[in-house]
Amino acid sequence: MSETNALHVNGIVPIVPTPFTIEEQIDWPSLRRLVDFACATGACAMCLPAYASEFYKLSESERLQLVAEAVRQAAGRLPVLAQVNFVSLPQAVETAREVERMGASAIAAAVPRMFAFGEPDLWRYFDRLLSSIDIPLMIQDVNPSGPTVTARFVSELHNAHPHFRWIKLEEPMMSSKVVAILEATSGEVGVLEGWGGMYMLDLIPAGTCGVMPGLAISDVLAKVFQLATHNDLVGAYQVHEGALPQISFSLQHIELFHHTEKRLLVARGILPGAAVRPLTLQLDRHTEERIAFLNGRILALLDQLDLPRHPSLLPSHEGVWEV
Repeated sequence: MSETNALHVNGIVPIVPTPFTIEEQIDWPSLRRLVDFACATGACAMCLPAYASEFYKLSESERLQLVAEAVRQAAGRLPVLAQVNFVSLPQAVETAREVERMGASAIAAAVPRMFAFGEPDLWRYFDRLLSSIDIPLMIQDVNPSGPTVTARFVSELHNAHPHFRWIKLEEPMMSSKVVAILEATSGEVGVLEGWGGMYMLDLIPAGTCGVMPGLAISDVLAKVFQLATHNDLVGAYQVHEGALPQISFSLQHIELFHHTEKRLLVARGILPGAAVRPLTLQLDRHTEERIAFLNGRILALLDQLDLPRHPSLLPSHEGVWEV
């Protein structure tokens, strides 16, 4: 295996959204601005095209082009995790190999949950995917209708494929599961929290190594992560409390999240427009007003923390990929 398998994630890994023009086409200049912004937020890596990137509305060629453009624009400033989400295993393998050739630092792949599959079926899926790549793999497992994969599954898959390095879980009350996975793998498989960073302060003390939120508040959550991992839990909670209403509101529906996220990026001067590709929600006046209010609170929080609304330079940060 390559040296990249020795890398460890520690901090915030934002999902880069896919910007669209009013004609519903990908806005490539805006994507480059988003990548630059990700590099200036204190994040330790970035990921796309994931659920928060509207990957399920993109063609296969668009997904590949997004990864290629992100790797090119990042230019080594931040690692790029290329998300490869397919129920079809041959498609997943082919795409994973292609993004590895493009220079992605790691692969992220969601557990196929279109239908109910047991762990033996999922094992065969990820065994073949891991056998096809040399760079590290992160598995994303969100399953609203049932349990996520077990610590035993994680441990056995890692034993067979040491470059399976991280698992992203999105479920409530999972601190005991974080501990169980770390114990089962001797800490060699890191656990990341998704779901917008909602539960990050419950999970950092349990040993989670990172958080994968939306891009628009990643610098705020990088501050929370820094405070929490430096044993200032009171300070971390104070900052997190300022962001939590916006996070919990936006995550009522994935399409509501897209609208909220992109409007905040517009308010921060990073995106020129907040277009979401159809099929999406038609927002009513009350929802639009609520988004504007909550995003305004995020802007006020940025000012309170002396964080720039539109950072143009890459600051020093705590989140790093460590050897």
